[in-house]
Amino acid sequence: MHALVHSAGVQDRDGGVWVMATLFGLYPFLLKLYADGGYQGPRFQAGLRRACRRVDVEIVKRSDQPDAVTAKGFTVLPKRWIVERTFAWLNRCRRLAKDWECHSRKALAFLNWASVRLMIRKLCQTPK
Repeated sequence: MHALVHSAGVQDRDGGVWVMATLFGLYPFLLKLYADGGYQGPRFQAGLRRACRRVDVEIVKRSDQPDAVTAKGFTVLPKRWIVERTFAWLNRCRRLAKDWECHSRKALAFLNWASVRLMIRKLCQTPK
């Protein structure tokens, strides 16, 4: 739906506020945000409240008490797998697998191009 590319010197939680401010400006009807544990700090929460007041944020955390099943292998976390799966699909594009671009606008253009390509394949049900 939306992406921003910034320098490596910007923390994810700080960049997350920028993304959310512009995302919820474009799509004001969105009411729920799922985020991982890196976004639970007070700085992100305060910035998010300033940018979009009506949004309900749910932090999807890893299990603090691993049982026998989680200690032995991979477990799917609710809602988090959606983001991880999408990143995996996008990383199939060679150009996105490494940091090749010198300009953030070019990196964003290739990210958009890869996203459109992925969406077309999913809509048309074409094989790889």
